[in-house]
Amino acid sequence: MASATTGPAGTAPRAAADVWLPIPADEIDGLPESLTYHHWDGDTDFPADPADCAFYVVPYMKGPEVSVRPLRHMTGVRVVQTLTAGVDHVTPALPDLPRGARLCNARGVHDASTAELALALTLASLRRIPEFVRAQQDGEWRQAVHPALADRTVLIVGYGSIGSAIEDRLVPFEVEEVLRVARTSRTTARGGVHALTELPRLLPCADVVILCTPLTADTRGLAGEDFLARMKDGAVLVNVARGGVVDTKALLAELESGRLRAALDVTDPEPLPPGHPLWQAPGALISPHVGGATTALRPRAKRLLRRQLNLWAAGDPVGNVVAVAD
Repeated sequence: MASATTGPAGTAPRAAADVWLPIPADEIDGLPESLTYHHWDGDTDFPADPADCAFYVVPYMKGPEVSVRPLRHMTGVRVVQTLTAGVDHVTPALPDLPRGARLCNARGVHDASTAELALALTLASLRRIPEFVRAQQDGEWRQAVHPALADRTVLIVGYGSIGSAIEDRLVPFEVEEVLRVARTSRTTARGGVHALTELPRLLPCADVVILCTPLTADTRGLAGEDFLARMKDGAVLVNVARGGVVDTKALLAELESGRLRAALDVTDPEPLPPGHPLWQAPGALISPHVGGATTALRPRAKRLLRRQLNLWAAGDPVGNVVAVAD
């Protein structure tokens, strides 16, 4: 990466460069004093001239339109840092960024929160918690035997840091086996990670399929008609990735037949509009894209920003780079 006045990344410290933060700078300890900070969390008015911004931290959960709105004016930006693990809401603006600008994600920030929700959705769907809630509202005592997570096979699709954190939380529940899938195969301390091309063979083995893969051209519509048809009868699909990873029409057909269940933190479309058939689909549990929205977010986001800005201010390469503008 080149700075506005010097050569490639890591060649010289930065001084007095403008940084836009969605968290007030005085709430983040240890930021480099050499930089100039402006607080912007998606407000209509910009806090300073976007052309002077060199390091832009994208507001969290403000939507793609707000996220990219200042970027067209940021002619000198060198780093665009999201506070999300996925960057699909920002990548459309990448061609318009100055050559060499880095796009960085928030790998590690949402591991704990998203893994917690993935586990909560899995347990709630298996143990039929929504049915208990409805019974309580009706004042009825409805006993039944429901599936346990213990002794089940769980398939994690998208085995990165979030997928690994999900497995951390599955182990104490005495699952029978965890199957791991990523874009390419590799070996970890826990065992092998299968490539995406192996999904057709693995899907019929799983009682629970958890999606936590980024939304890319390769994963859009990944959980389509063929994917879902290969899942075993009675299996649960849990999506904490992006709504676009699942073919909604194909999923609705499986839910309405009663063959599969689903627990979804993300949907396509999103937000899910009133009256959409997913709301009332049998076996569907829906949360409103809150995988990372917990009290665990802010301290981890602050640690990430402190680390990234100190690296950048010192002229060192930043971490979590997922794309570079041509």
